[in-house]
Amino acid sequence: MRKTVNKHSKIKSSNSEKETNSGIRLNKYIADSGFCSRRQADEIIKSGRVKVNNVIETNLARRVQPGDNVQIDSNPIKQSVKLEYILLNKPKDTITTVRDEKHRKTIMDVVKTKFRLFPVGRLDRNTTGVLILTNDGELANRLMHPKYQVERVYLAGLDKPLKFTDAERISKGVTTEDFKSSPCEIFIDPADHSLVYITLKEGKNREVKKIFETFGYKVKKLDRKSFAGITTAGLARGEFRRLTKQEVIHLKKAVKLI
Repeated sequence: MRKTVNKHSKIKSSNSEKETNSGIRLNKYIADSGFCSRRQADEIIKSGRVKVNNVIETNLARRVQPGDNVQIDSNPIKQSVKLEYILLNKPKDTITTVRDEKHRKTIMDVVKTKFRLFPVGRLDRNTTGVLILTNDGELANRLMHPKYQVERVYLAGLDKPLKFTDAERISKGVTTEDFKSSPCEIFIDPADHSLVYITLKEGKNREVKKIFETFGYKVKKLDRKSFAGITTAGLARGEFRRLTKQEVIHLKKAVKLI
């Protein structure tokens, strides 16, 4: 069989080792280490930042065998022995990232743990509420994937009362400048029509704000009330706790891991 060579490739992928069904896929190995999600690991591998046994590896199908030395940016990566699952009631003025180049307050300044965790999805700096952090890359990747239709319930505080006609249009799906939203559930607070509960299942970037902006409303406050049925009941803003075993099982069932 003739081997096809990409003449434009500047980095040679180390495909010389025979691939087998043993070992762990490289992206899963990286995700399980707590470095990042599985999807982000794919991008890191393709960018040439990963070495396996001191050789740059860009093959997404590469499997890591026991004893292999895996590095990202020349820093050793090891699989996490213990998986950790944290629920945070995210406060305002906090960046949903592990570190921030501008030295702003991040969620890891709030969640004190010895484990290297990463957030499941993102919340804007001033969006509050349910945020899950974990080093379980496989679970995080599925929870963020639109395929699994994980429910996210938000309470939006608008700059003016929401018209019922606009609510009905939003519930059927909206075409914004950046995306088309799917049909969703929406509930207007009877006591204050500027307070609106909206249930979404895809997790698009700034989805809630862009949906309402399409109809001329500005979201002044946004709080995520639940994620996959998990709520912050009992947690004050800025507090966190470990998910219970039952909650972890619930999340895994939601994305068909068990």
